[in-house]
Amino acid sequence: MMTSGLLYVDKPAGMTSHDVVSVVRRAVRSKRVGHAGTLDPFATGLLVLAVNSATRLLPYVVGEPKVYEAVIRFGCETNTDDRTGEATREANTPAADLLANPDASPLREAIATLTGQLAQVPPSFSAKHVNGERAYAMARRGEVVDLPPVAVHVMQWEWLASSPQSLTVRITCGGGTYIRALARDLGRALGSAAHCESLRRIASGAAHVANAEPLERLEPGSIVDGRVLLRSPLSALGDIAHEPLDDVGIAALGFGRRVAATTAGLRGALLWNDMVVAIAERTAGDWWQPRVVMLGEDAAV
Repeated sequence: MMTSGLLYVDKPAGMTSHDVVSVVRRAVRSKRVGHAGTLDPFATGLLVLAVNSATRLLPYVVGEPKVYEAVIRFGCETNTDDRTGEATREANTPAADLLANPDASPLREAIATLTGQLAQVPPSFSAKHVNGERAYAMARRGEVVDLPPVAVHVMQWEWLASSPQSLTVRITCGGGTYIRALARDLGRALGSAAHCESLRRIASGAAHVANAEPLERLEPGSIVDGRVLLRSPLSALGDIAHEPLDDVGIAALGFGRRVAATTAGLRGALLWNDMVVAIAERTAGDWWQPRVVMLGEDAAV
């Protein structure tokens, strides 16, 4: 049974990502739990977590592209850009036939302005730092939060459904993109006002919510006793070479030495008995130079 690896969790609404980490710590009876990206409390869906020595692999986990399904409600902007906030501005909703037709010119043009490489102003209620303080802490005190635009990448919008007041879309984007801000900006682009009514993360890199554990399965000790199984990190490491080590290679790694490279690639996962024991980078002369070594720790795969 693996004591270290990745865990995909389907987060329910109303919990912070830290709340989920606390549940997983009890399930694995270990404090060594980290995540590869948070979700807002009102949002649901995929959280990718690492347990025990696999937490050292988090910098190498490929978490893009990210895929979300969102309901955008028109007619009202809020101070949080989602349904949990207070109304700050109201405007007429777009015509129902406009929302019902994904090819309608104004809708198509508005979405086009919010696709590609964008300079996005994050929500005031966000985890961005302002003079060493979280923006949401300042916003909760009623202070004006002036956040500069940040570069984000929105690859695709897909129309899923609509009502006279709302639009349901699937958005594929890069890390750091605020879907709440996209909802706000779509409303403005259509001459209306809007906020994100619901948000669900479907995928993050190779991880998909269809393979995630519901939170109720994560009872205390459920990972320790094998009722819930951890996943291999290999599929989440992206385009990385897999280099099985022989006795000579594992001995060299144990002394912190470089290891002969027999597989192609600039970065490699060094394996011993199908377990990840190191992450290494290729150097001149076809050698792997270890960057993260996990020998002597619990199994990472």
